[in-house]
Amino acid sequence: MAFKVTFHFSYKFRLLLLFTLGMMVVGWATSNYIVGAIQEIPKAKDFMANFNKAIIWGTEGTVTEEAPKTKANLESCPSPSPYLKGQNKLIFKPDLTLEDVQAENTKVHRGRYHPEDCKAAQRVAILIPHRNREKHLLYLLEHLHPFLQRQQLDYGIYIINQAGSKKFNRAKLLNVGYLEALKDENWDCFIFHDVDLVPENDFNLYTCEDQPKHLVVGRNSTGYRLRYSGYFGGVTALSREQFFKVNGFSNNYWGWGGEDDDLRLRVELQRMKITRPLPEVGKYTMIFHTRDRGNEVNKDRMKLLHQVSKVWRTDGLSSCIYKLLSVDYNPLYINLTVDFWSDP
Repeated sequence: MAFKVTFHFSYKFRLLLLFTLGMMVVGWATSNYIVGAIQEIPKAKDFMANFNKAIIWGTEGTVTEEAPKTKANLESCPSPSPYLKGQNKLIFKPDLTLEDVQAENTKVHRGRYHPEDCKAAQRVAILIPHRNREKHLLYLLEHLHPFLQRQQLDYGIYIINQAGSKKFNRAKLLNVGYLEALKDENWDCFIFHDVDLVPENDFNLYTCEDQPKHLVVGRNSTGYRLRYSGYFGGVTALSREQFFKVNGFSNNYWGWGGEDDDLRLRVELQRMKITRPLPEVGKYTMIFHTRDRGNEVNKDRMKLLHQVSKVWRTDGLSSCIYKLLSVDYNPLYINLTVDFWSDP
């Protein structure tokens, strides 16, 4: 009885062995046929690659179409940006034209830009007060657009141009820029930027932090040293909330000087602290120019500075009166032209 049982299992084993060998022969023949077919149709691999890109497998084994990339479902941009270069040697071409700058920045539309492949951490408005500085503006735009794009920022550049022949009021122009820019976008961060200062190092990030930030640690005209202790001028960064909290700039500084120190005092009154980048990062080139007519030194600036603690709540964004003459959406920037009724 034991002998018959042994013979019975041996017979099943032989059948299993024959079946396995048969399947191996069929598999070998099929694989040779498929390889030959792919060799005869060279586009088969490209087709499969494109097909795989068009679908994703769901967790339940179903096939769904891949959602197109939109600003809403993009991943956050990496920090730091992989496109940063660090210190850059600036060149200012005497024959530079606006058309040249536009040709180098085809992805900027109506003064706005945002990364295509990722979502920027902040929406940043660059506010530049301006009057009769077209060449300086051209040089700044040439370098600032690629500088901001390498930082992968979602940004807009606003030029606030003062019309008329009244004394220049940088601070009031920046208040206007803040108020008008917020009509376009709920910007997270504001960069208050002089037209004659060009950043040299793109590690100097044009973003806002939990404290107001002063970006001009040094410039070529001062041997790349801070102008004086407490200096808070040239280029500064404040979040939407920080600038609102200090009621913006004073509107009463007509002519050159004092408004940046006034803003520093407002920041200190709110118990905020000013931060700065490292000296080797916060470098700027100042484009040389003579004093503009209509921007003479403000002789009342020291008197005004002594009144900051008493007037900051009523003098600023809350009392900024102006006449908006025009809003022009140029390819590289938004131009706001304003006039002021009052004069000191």
